[in-house]
Amino acid sequence: MAIVPGPNQYGKAEVRLVHVDRSTPVHRISDLTVSTALRGDFIAAHTAGDNSHVLTTDTQKNVVYAFAREGGIGEIEQFAIRLGRHFTSGHEWVTAARIEIEQSGWDRITADGRAHDHSFLRSGGGRRTTVVTVEADTVHVVSGLAGVVVLKTTGSEFRGFPRDRYTTLAETSDRILATEVTARWRYLGTGQATGGPDFGRLAAEIPRTLLETFAQVHSLALQQTLHRMGEAVLVRFPEVAEIRLSMPNKHHFLVDLAPFGLDNPDSVYLAADRPYGLIEGTVLRDDVPAAPAAWYGTPGFC
Repeated sequence: MAIVPGPNQYGKAEVRLVHVDRSTPVHRISDLTVSTALRGDFIAAHTAGDNSHVLTTDTQKNVVYAFAREGGIGEIEQFAIRLGRHFTSGHEWVTAARIEIEQSGWDRITADGRAHDHSFLRSGGGRRTTVVTVEADTVHVVSGLAGVVVLKTTGSEFRGFPRDRYTTLAETSDRILATEVTARWRYLGTGQATGGPDFGRLAAEIPRTLLETFAQVHSLALQQTLHRMGEAVLVRFPEVAEIRLSMPNKHHFLVDLAPFGLDNPDSVYLAADRPYGLIEGTVLRDDVPAAPAAWYGTPGFC
């Protein structure tokens, strides 16, 4: 029996970067958390402590800052592709690079009835994400959103489930449905030197489609809602090959007010943060080849 190293990668995690574009009097701010990971011939580092193929994580951090200065940010997908191509073209033993970026949003403060040129308020609408994997001539882009909390006060049921001796949950034809949406979608055609998806437009329109669908679907189960949300994205956006969603069920329980001589006509609830049901699923096109390399190292999905 031989004991050998298995798959491995290394990089710099959670590099905090704030870039201010001052090219016009109306400043633009990009607030990013960037993580890099390299794959390749690093066996000697693991087996013998030979670091001759190890591009230091400190160097990777410095490249992130330098590239922000030299070329700006643009769309986070474009920034990640630039970083990934740099790392894979600079050293022959680096065969792949995975760049993960999470972008926090800032809204302009309104002053005297207009959006201020250089003052901002942290956005509460969740975070934009991307994971770019560059390997040889192949570029995979998986973009998404995280931290988007949504709730509907009606239009949701849950009934018809099997019952056994351990089941206490009552069926309901009307309930609060709340969840925190984490979605990641894989783009087609991202390996092109020019052209490819319009990342900026899609980063706005795909979340809008997800939220509209959540609001409009009469939900018989959170699983059904998840599938319909993903289906709507694939129908509207041919640039998307597949979408994966993770949606915890943020339970709201009616409070028993009878001990106080009060009724509770679906108005007073306890919002429980745990335990919670966790619903995850993938919606995909059956005529598009799978791309496992695009998802490698991306946890949190089935």
